[in-house]
Amino acid sequence: MNDYEDATAFLGEWGRFQQQVFFLLCLSIVPNGFMGMSIVFVADTPPHRCLIPADVNLTAAWRNSSIPLEEESHSDALVPSKCARYKLEDVLSFSDRGLLPGVDVNLSNVPTESCLDGWEYDQSMYISTIISEWDLVCDDRWKNPLTSSLYFCGVLTGSFVSGQFSDRYGRKIVLFVTMAVQTVFTFIQVFSPSWTMFCAMFFVVGFGLISNYVAAFVLGTEILGPRVRTVFSTAGVTLFFGTGYMLLPLFAYFIRDWRMLLLGQTLAGFLYVPLWWYIPESPRWLLSQGRVEEAEAIVRDAAKRNKIEPPPVIFSPLQKELQCEKRKAHNICDLLRSRNIRWISVTLWLVWNTVTIAYFALSLNTANLHGNAYFNCFLSAVVEMPAYALSWALFRWSSRRRSLSLTLFMGGLFLLFIQLIPANLIYLAITLEMMGKFAVTTAFSIVYAYTAELYPTVVRNTAVGTCSMASRIGSIIAPYFIYLRSYSISLPYILMGSITALSGLLSLLLPESYGMPLPDTISHMQNFPGCCQKTPYTPTHTEEQEHTAERKSPVDP
Repeated sequence: MNDYEDATAFLGEWGRFQQQVFFLLCLSIVPNGFMGMSIVFVADTPPHRCLIPADVNLTAAWRNSSIPLEEESHSDALVPSKCARYKLEDVLSFSDRGLLPGVDVNLSNVPTESCLDGWEYDQSMYISTIISEWDLVCDDRWKNPLTSSLYFCGVLTGSFVSGQFSDRYGRKIVLFVTMAVQTVFTFIQVFSPSWTMFCAMFFVVGFGLISNYVAAFVLGTEILGPRVRTVFSTAGVTLFFGTGYMLLPLFAYFIRDWRMLLLGQTLAGFLYVPLWWYIPESPRWLLSQGRVEEAEAIVRDAAKRNKIEPPPVIFSPLQKELQCEKRKAHNICDLLRSRNIRWISVTLWLVWNTVTIAYFALSLNTANLHGNAYFNCFLSAVVEMPAYALSWALFRWSSRRRSLSLTLFMGGLFLLFIQLIPANLIYLAITLEMMGKFAVTTAFSIVYAYTAELYPTVVRNTAVGTCSMASRIGSIIAPYFIYLRSYSISLPYILMGSITALSGLLSLLLPESYGMPLPDTISHMQNFPGCCQKTPYTPTHTEEQEHTAERKSPVDP
């Protein structure tokens, strides 16, 4: 036995141990879908207009006509201004003299002023959001996209730090520590007295959320066998993430105050504490650290749960190989050290960045679509479920590289077609947007699992975390893609569609990992085109048998 797959083949693919790890890790992902998208409702901007103080003695006619009409940016319709009112001193004078607006007074000649007394917000959809609570509108509307960007800055930081911590201290401890950080700081966020404190707490929540997701993803990828790993990394975690995403609009519909909505999110975090005693550490990672006895103890416990008798010796030959890798003290710099791994890393960073821009921009845009915001968000979440199922099918039976390229390219085309739809065909435009979201979500699911397959055990968590970190540049600027709607409705779709389609073409340069074993060391990695400094890793006879069985006899948990 010369690698981990051979050493643990006796456990089987889908015993009680694998089932427990699969479902508990997937279950830990549910709050990520709920919390990660909650900003759609927490920071939505309700309809608003300048406040006319109740104690100002105006006639009903002048109170109703105190707000000037303006053309909407995307249509010719006249709507009340959100940021201006007729000068209150003049309006009061006209009212006292008994003059009628539009009859005795030409409103186009009445001077205007800003909302000096604040704003009044429509509460038909929300009791309160952070926008209505801290008046993040008009001159302060730039704070709205900045709120999401600061959250994604926390996600970027978490991607950078947690990956290295996970490779150094273990997947399990980082998983549970970051779940605790996510829960505790969301609870503190509920009591934020100001927008500044809300953003500071939101930064830390983002840090914990992505760290939890990546740690759970890598932990499952390393523990589960080849066939179940494919299901877990493409359909498993993503479907449970989508389930959390689908629950968000349902909870938000019944809890319309942003503080109570966040408080409800924290309750889920406390329910995950008992999982510490049921989710094991990654034996692969323990081996990479030279902790053979601990790795064997976990595998023997797995054999006991699966009612299988383990062999007397499990890891000794493999451990020597991994010890050599361990002495090199791998870190993030190894992702750029050699020509081969450097080109793979740079290409993946660009692809991750693009798919993240498209995914989060489309997700955050649901509140701006025509119709009910809760239904649109639910529809956006539902669209992801068949996308995750498709990603599993593609990942199981098709080339990783071609699947990623095709879904990205088609997603880009759908978004580019939106600008060609006439303004009166609103539902056709929404359909194209959802088709784009479907394709981008499929690509997002594939790229996570594809990345985990390309990198070896000794730097896998660092690599996935770093790719996630690089992609956060895209998530940071994604809110500003939506902000461009104020200048042109088509501009966000043109930009997103173009870069997504180009990214699909770029992904064709990546090496293929379909049918190849999960690499344990850097020397096992596949070649980037033009980088031929090493011999490709050849599957063992046992791995070839496993792959043949996987293609002929699907295993569906």
